Amino acid sequence: MKELLDDEPGKEILLLGNEAIVRGALEAGIGHGSTYPGTPSSEIGNTLEKIAKDYGMYFEYSANEKVAMETAAAAAASGVRAMAWMKHVGVNVASDALMTLMYSGVKAGMVIVAAGDPSMHSSQNEQDTRFYSLLGNIPMLEPTTPHEAKEMVKYGFDLSEKLELPVLIRTTTRVNHARGVVTFGEIKEPDGDGYFEKDPARFVAVPQNSVKNHPRLLKQMDIAEKITEESEFTYPQEVENAELHVISSGAGFNYIKEVKEEDDLPISILKLGMTNPLPVEKIRDFIEEAERLLVVEELEPFLEEKVTALAKDVNPDLEIYGKNSGHFSRLYEYDPDRIKEALSDLMDFEKEEEPLQAEDYALPARPPSLCPGCPHRATYYAVKKALGGEEGVFSSDIGCYTLGVQDPLNTTDYLLCMGSSVGAAGGFSKNTDQQVFAFLGDSTFFHSGLPALVSGFYNQHDFVYVIMDNRTTAMTGHQPHPGTGKTGMGDPAPMASIEDLAKGAGIEFVETVDPYDIEKTIDVFERAMEHDGISVVVPKHPCALIEQREEAWAPYQVDLEECKQCHICTNQFGCIALVREGDKVTINETLCIGCGQCAQVCPFDAIKQEVEE
Repeated sequence: MKELLDDEPGKEILLLGNEAIVRGALEAGIGHGSTYPGTPSSEIGNTLEKIAKDYGMYFEYSANEKVAMETAAAAAASGVRAMAWMKHVGVNVASDALMTLMYSGVKAGMVIVAAGDPSMHSSQNEQDTRFYSLLGNIPMLEPTTPHEAKEMVKYGFDLSEKLELPVLIRTTTRVNHARGVVTFGEIKEPDGDGYFEKDPARFVAVPQNSVKNHPRLLKQMDIAEKITEESEFTYPQEVENAELHVISSGAGFNYIKEVKEEDDLPISILKLGMTNPLPVEKIRDFIEEAERLLVVEELEPFLEEKVTALAKDVNPDLEIYGKNSGHFSRLYEYDPDRIKEALSDLMDFEKEEEPLQAEDYALPARPPSLCPGCPHRATYYAVKKALGGEEGVFSSDIGCYTLGVQDPLNTTDYLLCMGSSVGAAGGFSKNTDQQVFAFLGDSTFFHSGLPALVSGFYNQHDFVYVIMDNRTTAMTGHQPHPGTGKTGMGDPAPMASIEDLAKGAGIEFVETVDPYDIEKTIDVFERAMEHDGISVVVPKHPCALIEQREEAWAPYQVDLEECKQCHICTNQFGCIALVREGDKVTINETLCIGCGQCAQVCPFDAIKQEVEE
């Protein structure tokens, strides 16, 4: 997105929220950026990957979020403005470093973008990351639009330097992936020439130093309490004779604002931009004369509980509505209809008829599926064949391969988080007599699969560790990782070998196989199951989407003369390009990429690239 580099203050451009975040960092003079890709934050890295060199900054895809946090923290401690970004569950991985980082603080500005995912569009949970700001005493800002996201990131660097603390920008999917008009400011040149001045008392987190640094952190947060009262991102939208007062932040503000303007409702709104620490005095002034207050925020009652506690002193008769009153749920993201539902119970407001939902229509289900030609499908099929009908326990992980949970593969039994497949497999192997498999991808292996492998070797676990190497970080947009031979800056890089790392950890059985050769893959898994201890199998084949960009193959067809209608191809393999109509099976040539996996599955050689007429 080269246009982000245009130094044209006042220029207006339509940007994705994540692109606006990048522009804000450029206007702040960012010198270092690091991340591990995770939706809904991935486009921040995808964008910087294209422009970092031209801008003159350093950018990297780190092995995981903790490493991304640590590299950015070191840059900021060296006087270089730095940003780390991740999805909400990535903050869990980075939190070990983050909690102590708040004690030592930073020299140059450091911004941390944590992208939440209410409704779990692409995540295993919808945790409310705002509570990390309380746990770690982290100043926090919450944007509502792409333009405000840009401005908050830019401001966040200045605030960070003023407080000498990292600043958290908490976004959600509807901000990261919204498009809006963004007005450019002036681009600031990056200052990448850092120098670390030694200060062990501050930067070495041993107990005797942390005892002194914790009070310093609390003192800085006292300063932040004064700053939040002056924040330009917090402002009231008041009307005379308001029937209802509303406090809101983030995406929730957009919804209540839309409903208010659409129906011209007599509602006064206090929009909060900096939500930790809260602008207590502004909230006091807003609720002092109010009779009824609605708090609009997605997920947990983060604001509601704080405002309720404050109201006991300021306005004890104030009626407060929100999650605790049952007007809103702690589940999922909001929309204008959910806002109208709550308002219809609080004021003279006639909500529209219940909008039709997808479930009201007789529409076929369209769950996500492994792509046609995906090497993971052949891997799972080979595992099932190697088991020969015996039961196996399938411990899976976060990535495309999680889609093995679906019919007809059914190769996902247990899943917690990135890297958990390996540790959990060890637990299953020690506590059951079942044949256990751990599945994870190449990028996930580098993220958090290696420590669990070492632990499993040390504790003498016994399972088949399947590292499905499709040569990229596929699910989040094909970003590079330590095994791809390329950096986030686009430069050639040494390739870390999964096989060598496994052997270095002490694993004796390490074999690589191309899953497109299904018969050989079955053989490897049969031998892996016979091995005593951990056996590592690396099915290695590029993501089908990558291959299709480089070379187009002719699609396959079903020879209906040869087809015996055994349905092994659809009932056991299940590529979505295979279409079953009654007993007849055909191939959708628009979907088929010509990989030939299904041809190997067919016992009657009825699937061919060219069928004679």
